[in-house]
Amino acid sequence: MIRKAHEKDIDSILLLTKACAKAMIANHIYQWNSHYPTKFAFQNDINRKELYVLEINGKVNGTIVISTYMDAEYESIKWITSNQNNIYIHRLAVHPKYQGNGYAQQLMSYAEQFAIENNYTSIRLDTFSQNKRNQKFYELRGYKRLGDIHFPKQSEFPFHCYELIL
Repeated sequence: MIRKAHEKDIDSILLLTKACAKAMIANHIYQWNSHYPTKFAFQNDINRKELYVLEINGKVNGTIVISTYMDAEYESIKWITSNQNNIYIHRLAVHPKYQGNGYAQQLMSYAEQFAIENNYTSIRLDTFSQNKRNQKFYELRGYKRLGDIHFPKQSEFPFHCYELIL
């Protein structure tokens, strides 16, 4: 079940993202760390009513942010569509114990359906340049890679930006 997150979900979301960070680091993917994602970021997402969770057996084991806010880091990207009516995906995560079962696909399908039903022009996101699995995941869904941005507190490596026209 996918639903909007509540404040009481934050601790579960942080446990989930910490488990994901640990699994990525074990695979030499230094995408998430103590600087990101933070409790503050998730609190902000809830305040903006943009944070969703995936419940598996009654427990939060997946999350996604479906936002209309364009971060300043994205301004340098030459997007395919104009910067007026877009959705931005952030912090997509599924607990490592449940990865490989199609839950990330379900979360993305949910976001894409939300965007279509609400007449958005496109969906935009970024993924870590060293995370080949994520790149393939988005490219197989039809997302086009457009350019790179940097988050120095997360990594020396860039993040690739993608867009899907709806």
